[in-house]
Amino acid sequence: MHLVTGGAGFIGSHLVDRLVSKGEKVRVIDNLSSGRIDFIEGHIGDSVEIVIADLLDIDRLSDAMEGVTTVHHLAANPDIRLGTKVTDTDLKQGTIATYNVLESMRKNGVRRISFSSSSAVYGEVEAMPTPESYGPTLPISLYGASKLASESLISAWAGTFGATAWIHRFANIVGPRGTHGVIYDFIHKLRSDRGVLEVLGNGLQEKSYMDVEDTVNGMLHIIDSSDEGVALYNLGTDETVSVSRIAEIVVEASGLEDVDIRYTGGDRGWPGDVPRTWLDVGRLDSLGFEAKRTSEEAVRRCAESLIDEIGL
Repeated sequence: MHLVTGGAGFIGSHLVDRLVSKGEKVRVIDNLSSGRIDFIEGHIGDSVEIVIADLLDIDRLSDAMEGVTTVHHLAANPDIRLGTKVTDTDLKQGTIATYNVLESMRKNGVRRISFSSSSAVYGEVEAMPTPESYGPTLPISLYGASKLASESLISAWAGTFGATAWIHRFANIVGPRGTHGVIYDFIHKLRSDRGVLEVLGNGLQEKSYMDVEDTVNGMLHIIDSSDEGVALYNLGTDETVSVSRIAEIVVEASGLEDVDIRYTGGDRGWPGDVPRTWLDVGRLDSLGFEAKRTSEEAVRRCAESLIDEIGL
């Protein structure tokens, strides 16, 4: 039995799809703060069961661990910007939630955890593409700090209690069912004003993007290919895409004409935003994994799918 925290969310629901396709039994725990049951409702029954609960409720979480062999811990605050307004969000939904997951695992004898971390742990770096060995890691967002703290807790649990852990440091993950992020925001802005698209910053922000299907396939490939005690891997692609190019792709996908793309100025979109991230994925490549979509292809597929889902 696999337990997927946040399994009704964007990435989590795609992971559930993949696990079910492999014939696995899955239990999802989700508080539905950003997840949606309809993302996985086609699986609920023989293959998937869902527990609607918050990871801060450690009693419910411990009960959900019964019979579980592997935990895929994806639940977290998905909106980095929220941490600038509600400053304990990432502490509670990230760090404390991860502690609760680990303690519930310990009490139930569960010894395998796959954790979804983020490139945000690196902060602003000069070494690009950035390898897993880069340090010191000095995040500039509360989200990134929470992910780094969670990584440390997982490493400590593995060393103290003998757990096996896979830590996945994600690039920007995009695709169908997205519920946040720059592409999602651009589409909603165009829904409000079909003639103007506001872009936060100067548009030169540049990051690596990975398609969500490539992401979950990469996660499972890492789990199947490594058993290192604590395995740490970047997940991303070999290219980057600028925010200005993403704006152009979204406008192209929308079919709208004469859209005025306006920039607010400045070198970042909001406090805590890292203007440029590019992950070294050589370790992932060495396992024989290859993403099917480039960063730009992932962005375009996401834009087209979200326009279909959200409408314009």
